[in-house]
Amino acid sequence: MTIIVHKPGLLTTVQDMGRYRYQRYGVVVAGAMDPFAYACANILTGNEPSAAALEITMVGPKLWFAQDALVAICGADMSPAIQGERVPLWRPVLVRAKSLLEFASAREGARAYLAINGGLIVEQRMGSSSTYLRAGIGGYAGRALIEGDELVWGRSTAAGAAIRRSLLQEVEDSPHGGGAADRPFIAARWSISSRALPHYSKHPQVRFLPGPHYGMFREDSLGDLRQGSYVVGPQSDRMGYRLEGKRLMLRERRELYSEPVTAGTVQVPPDGMPIVLMADRQTTGGYPVIAQVISVDLPLLAQTPPGGRLSFRQVDIREAQRLLLAERRDLAAIRAGVRMRVQSAPWTLRRDGWGQTRRRANGVR
Repeated sequence: MTIIVHKPGLLTTVQDMGRYRYQRYGVVVAGAMDPFAYACANILTGNEPSAAALEITMVGPKLWFAQDALVAICGADMSPAIQGERVPLWRPVLVRAKSLLEFASAREGARAYLAINGGLIVEQRMGSSSTYLRAGIGGYAGRALIEGDELVWGRSTAAGAAIRRSLLQEVEDSPHGGGAADRPFIAARWSISSRALPHYSKHPQVRFLPGPHYGMFREDSLGDLRQGSYVVGPQSDRMGYRLEGKRLMLRERRELYSEPVTAGTVQVPPDGMPIVLMADRQTTGGYPVIAQVISVDLPLLAQTPPGGRLSFRQVDIREAQRLLLAERRDLAAIRAGVRMRVQSAPWTLRRDGWGQTRRRANGVR
């Protein structure tokens, strides 16, 4: 079960949830830049939450499928198509064998995620399949994909097999009926509700908590952070977004100990231009930390391309926690909604661990 890379795109890598438990040794976490889109792609293909998938950046690849594959594409819209027909986002799609899936440049957002039922099979490093490019570890030989690479995916999960059969059943039950074997792909007639999706934008507003050194900055600089905006600079990458705008100045220069950092940490180096740390961030840093972008807004950052403009809004910890719980409920509703769609068929497997719940779920429409 293989995919052959005809064109690799600008930057296409294998990613999963990240490489945790090794930060104390200086090992970078890596993982998907947009964890929400990554999670949705795996849900829609019946994968385990940590299954390896492709992260596609800005300009997409061309991928040839040797066998039938159940896939989902979530995140940025890169106009995926097979034989000139658009492949829809945010829903399960059965790609037929000997089909060429082509992506273009991103129309909205910056990163798309392609999950395949069974997950991509690559050698794990320290418990993760994520690619960390600077160290050359994880993913496909520790690097971005190149022309001629062959990707392998694992055996179908019970959940994925049920989703696949539901797609075939939809075709048989359609007014025209039949003809499934002649189609280059079959897309589900349902998708994740737009109400559950992040609102990607080239000019997003991201919410933040004050960082540990917030009070060390001048009042006018704090006002600039809260009321101004910053452009994502061209040197931005998976390690961090370098922002351009008004300088953020300390009240006085001070020496600081290095402290742990995480995704969304906003550091301010001596030049006053903030850096928002992202998936490939270092494990510790000694620059003053003015802010911490809340977890639920990391997808908005991940989908902002260079040249996009960010604005910041301060919230308190209770609001950040409320939003995080709401996001988790949304993902649970999406998973439940997919189960309900599949369970409507008489052949649904009881042993797949999904249960037989009939609760209403608003995650899919």
